[in-house]
Amino acid sequence: MAQNRRGPMGGPGRGPVAFEKANDFKGTTKKLVKDYLSKYKIALIIVIIFAVGSTIFQVVGPKILGNATTEIFNGIISKLSGGPGINFENILKILLTLLSLYLISALFSLIQGFTMTGISQKLTYKLRNDIVVKINKLPMRYFDKRTNGEVLSVITNDIDTLSQNLNQSITQIITAICTLIGILIMMFSISWEMTLVSLIILPITVGIVGKIVGKSQKYFARQQDYLGHVNGQVEEVYGGHTIVKAFNGEEQAIKEFERANKELYKSGWKSQFLSGLMHPIMNFIGNIGYVAVAILGGYFAINGRITVGNIQSFIQYNKQFTQPIMQIAQISSMLQSMVAAAERVFKFLEEEEEKTDVENPVSTENLKGNVTFDHVKFGYDDDRIIINDFNANIKDGQKIAIVGPTGAGKTTMVKLLMRFYDVNSGKILIDGYNIKDFKRGELRKMFGMVLQDTWLFGGTIKDNIKYSNPEASDADVIEAAKSAHVHHFIKTLPKSYDMVINEESSNISAGQKQLLTIARVILADPKILILDEATSSIDTRTEIEIQSAMDNLMKGRTSFIIAHRLSTIKNADLILVMNHGDIVEQGTHEELLEKGGFYSDLYNSQFEESEE
Repeated sequence: MAQNRRGPMGGPGRGPVAFEKANDFKGTTKKLVKDYLSKYKIALIIVIIFAVGSTIFQVVGPKILGNATTEIFNGIISKLSGGPGINFENILKILLTLLSLYLISALFSLIQGFTMTGISQKLTYKLRNDIVVKINKLPMRYFDKRTNGEVLSVITNDIDTLSQNLNQSITQIITAICTLIGILIMMFSISWEMTLVSLIILPITVGIVGKIVGKSQKYFARQQDYLGHVNGQVEEVYGGHTIVKAFNGEEQAIKEFERANKELYKSGWKSQFLSGLMHPIMNFIGNIGYVAVAILGGYFAINGRITVGNIQSFIQYNKQFTQPIMQIAQISSMLQSMVAAAERVFKFLEEEEEKTDVENPVSTENLKGNVTFDHVKFGYDDDRIIINDFNANIKDGQKIAIVGPTGAGKTTMVKLLMRFYDVNSGKILIDGYNIKDFKRGELRKMFGMVLQDTWLFGGTIKDNIKYSNPEASDADVIEAAKSAHVHHFIKTLPKSYDMVINEESSNISAGQKQLLTIARVILADPKILILDEATSSIDTRTEIEIQSAMDNLMKGRTSFIIAHRLSTIKNADLILVMNHGDIVEQGTHEELLEKGGFYSDLYNSQFEESEE
C-alpha cells in the first residue's frame, strides 16, 4: 500500500502543516529548473509579468479608494461650510478608474493562472512518461527490493504533489513578494511614521507565532505517528476479520484500538488547540496595531499632514500586510514538499537501468530450443549465493521437470533463463549460443510462460488471448482457444470472445482463467515453454482439463515444468532434483525412485500425505 506522505493539518489557515524536507533542496531545485522548467522559459516570463502586473493593479486600489473617501469627506465639509458639497462626478471617475484597475488585475491573474497550469500539466505529463519508460528499463532486482506501493507512490503521490505545489507555489510566491513590496511602498508613500508603527508590531507577531508553532509541531508529529498506528490497526483487523472472529479476538482488538485512539485524541486535541490560538492572538495584536495607527493618523489629520482617505487606505494596507507574510511561510512548506517529491522522482529516474543489448546480436530464427546450463552460479546478493554449480544439458522437444523443496532455486533458474537476472559466473546456452549474445526482447519471444498466478487485464477475452501475438487473426485466436480446451466455455459467455473481463467477472473461475493464459501462450507459438506450478491451486477435476491443454501446448517444444505435486510430472523426459541451489539428482521418474534418494523421499512423503 502506498503510504500517504502528507502530515495532518491544523485546519485551513489555522495551524502548521507537518511537511517533509528534501535531503538536497538546492541541488534538486537546480535540476528541476535546469532540466525541466527551463524548457518553458517564455511561458514562465509571461507568468511573472502578468503576476507582477496583477499585483500592482491590486495594490494601487486602496490608495485610489482612499481618494474617493477624501472627496466625500471634503464635500461634506464643503456643504457644511455653505459650499457646493460633494462632487459626484469626480467620485464616479475615481470609482470607474478603480473598477478598471480591478478588472485588469483579474484579467492578468487569469492569464498567469492559465499559463502556469499549462506549464505544470505539461511537466507532469513529461515526468509520467519518463517514469513509465524508466520502469520498463529497470532490472528485476530493483523491484525485488521494493514494495509495489513504493513504486506506485512515485507515479501517483509524488507526481501529484509536484504538479499541485508547482502550480500554486510559483504564482503565489511571486504574488506574495510583489504584494509585500507594493504594500510597503504605498504605506511609506502615505506616512513613514505610521509605517514604522505597523512594522514594530510585526516582530512581536512573528515571535509569538514561532513559539506556538514550536510547541504545536511536536504534537502534530505525535498525532501523525498515532494516526499511522490507528490506520494500520484498522487495516489489519478488517483485512483479517475472519481470523479475528474465528479466535474471538474482537474484545482484544477493541481494547488495542481504544488505547491507540486515546493517544491520538490527546495529541490531536493539543495540536489543534495550540494551532487554533494563532488566529485570535494575531487578530488581537493586529487590532492593537490598528488602534495605534488610527490614533497617530487622527493626530496627523488634525494637523493637516494627512487626509482622511489616506488614513482609510493605510488601515487597509495594514490589514493586508500580514497576509503575504503568512503566504510566504505557507509557500515555504509547499516548496519543501514539492522539492522532496521531485527528489524522489529524480532518484527513481536515475536508478541504474538494465544493461544494454549487445551491438551485434545473434538471430533467434531457426533455433530449435536446445538448452545448456554450464557451471551456473548465482545469488540475488553477492554475499548470498543460492545457486552454486548448476549443470544440465537439455535437448529440444524434451519435457524437463524441476523439483525440490521451497527455496531450492527452481524458479530462480527460470528467471536466469529469460535473463530477468544475469548469472554471477558460468553460462546459459541456447543451441550453443550464450543467451547474453541475444537481444533481451528477441530472447524472451522464444519463451512462453504459464504461471501459478494468472494475469488477465481489463479488456475482452479476445484481447487477452491476443496479448502474446497482437497480429493474430480471429481464426488463430479461436484455434488457440480450442487447443486450450476453453473455446466451449467462451462460447457460453454473454458476448463470447468480446466479453470484457474485469474485477466483477465472477463467472470466470480460477481454472478457466488459467486455460485462457494457456491459450495466450499457444497463440504465441514459442520454442521453449515454462510452466511454473501452473496447477498447484486448481482442484483435481480442473487440473485434468488443464493438464490436457498443457499437453497440447508442450507438443514439439522444449518445456520446463516447475512442479510442487510430483504426481503431475511422472511422464517427464528428465527430472532435475534441486536442493540448496544444486542438482542433487537427475533422471526419469522410475530411475529416481529406484535410486531411493532425495527424490524418492520427496515423492513418498507426498504420497503418504495424499493417502492420509
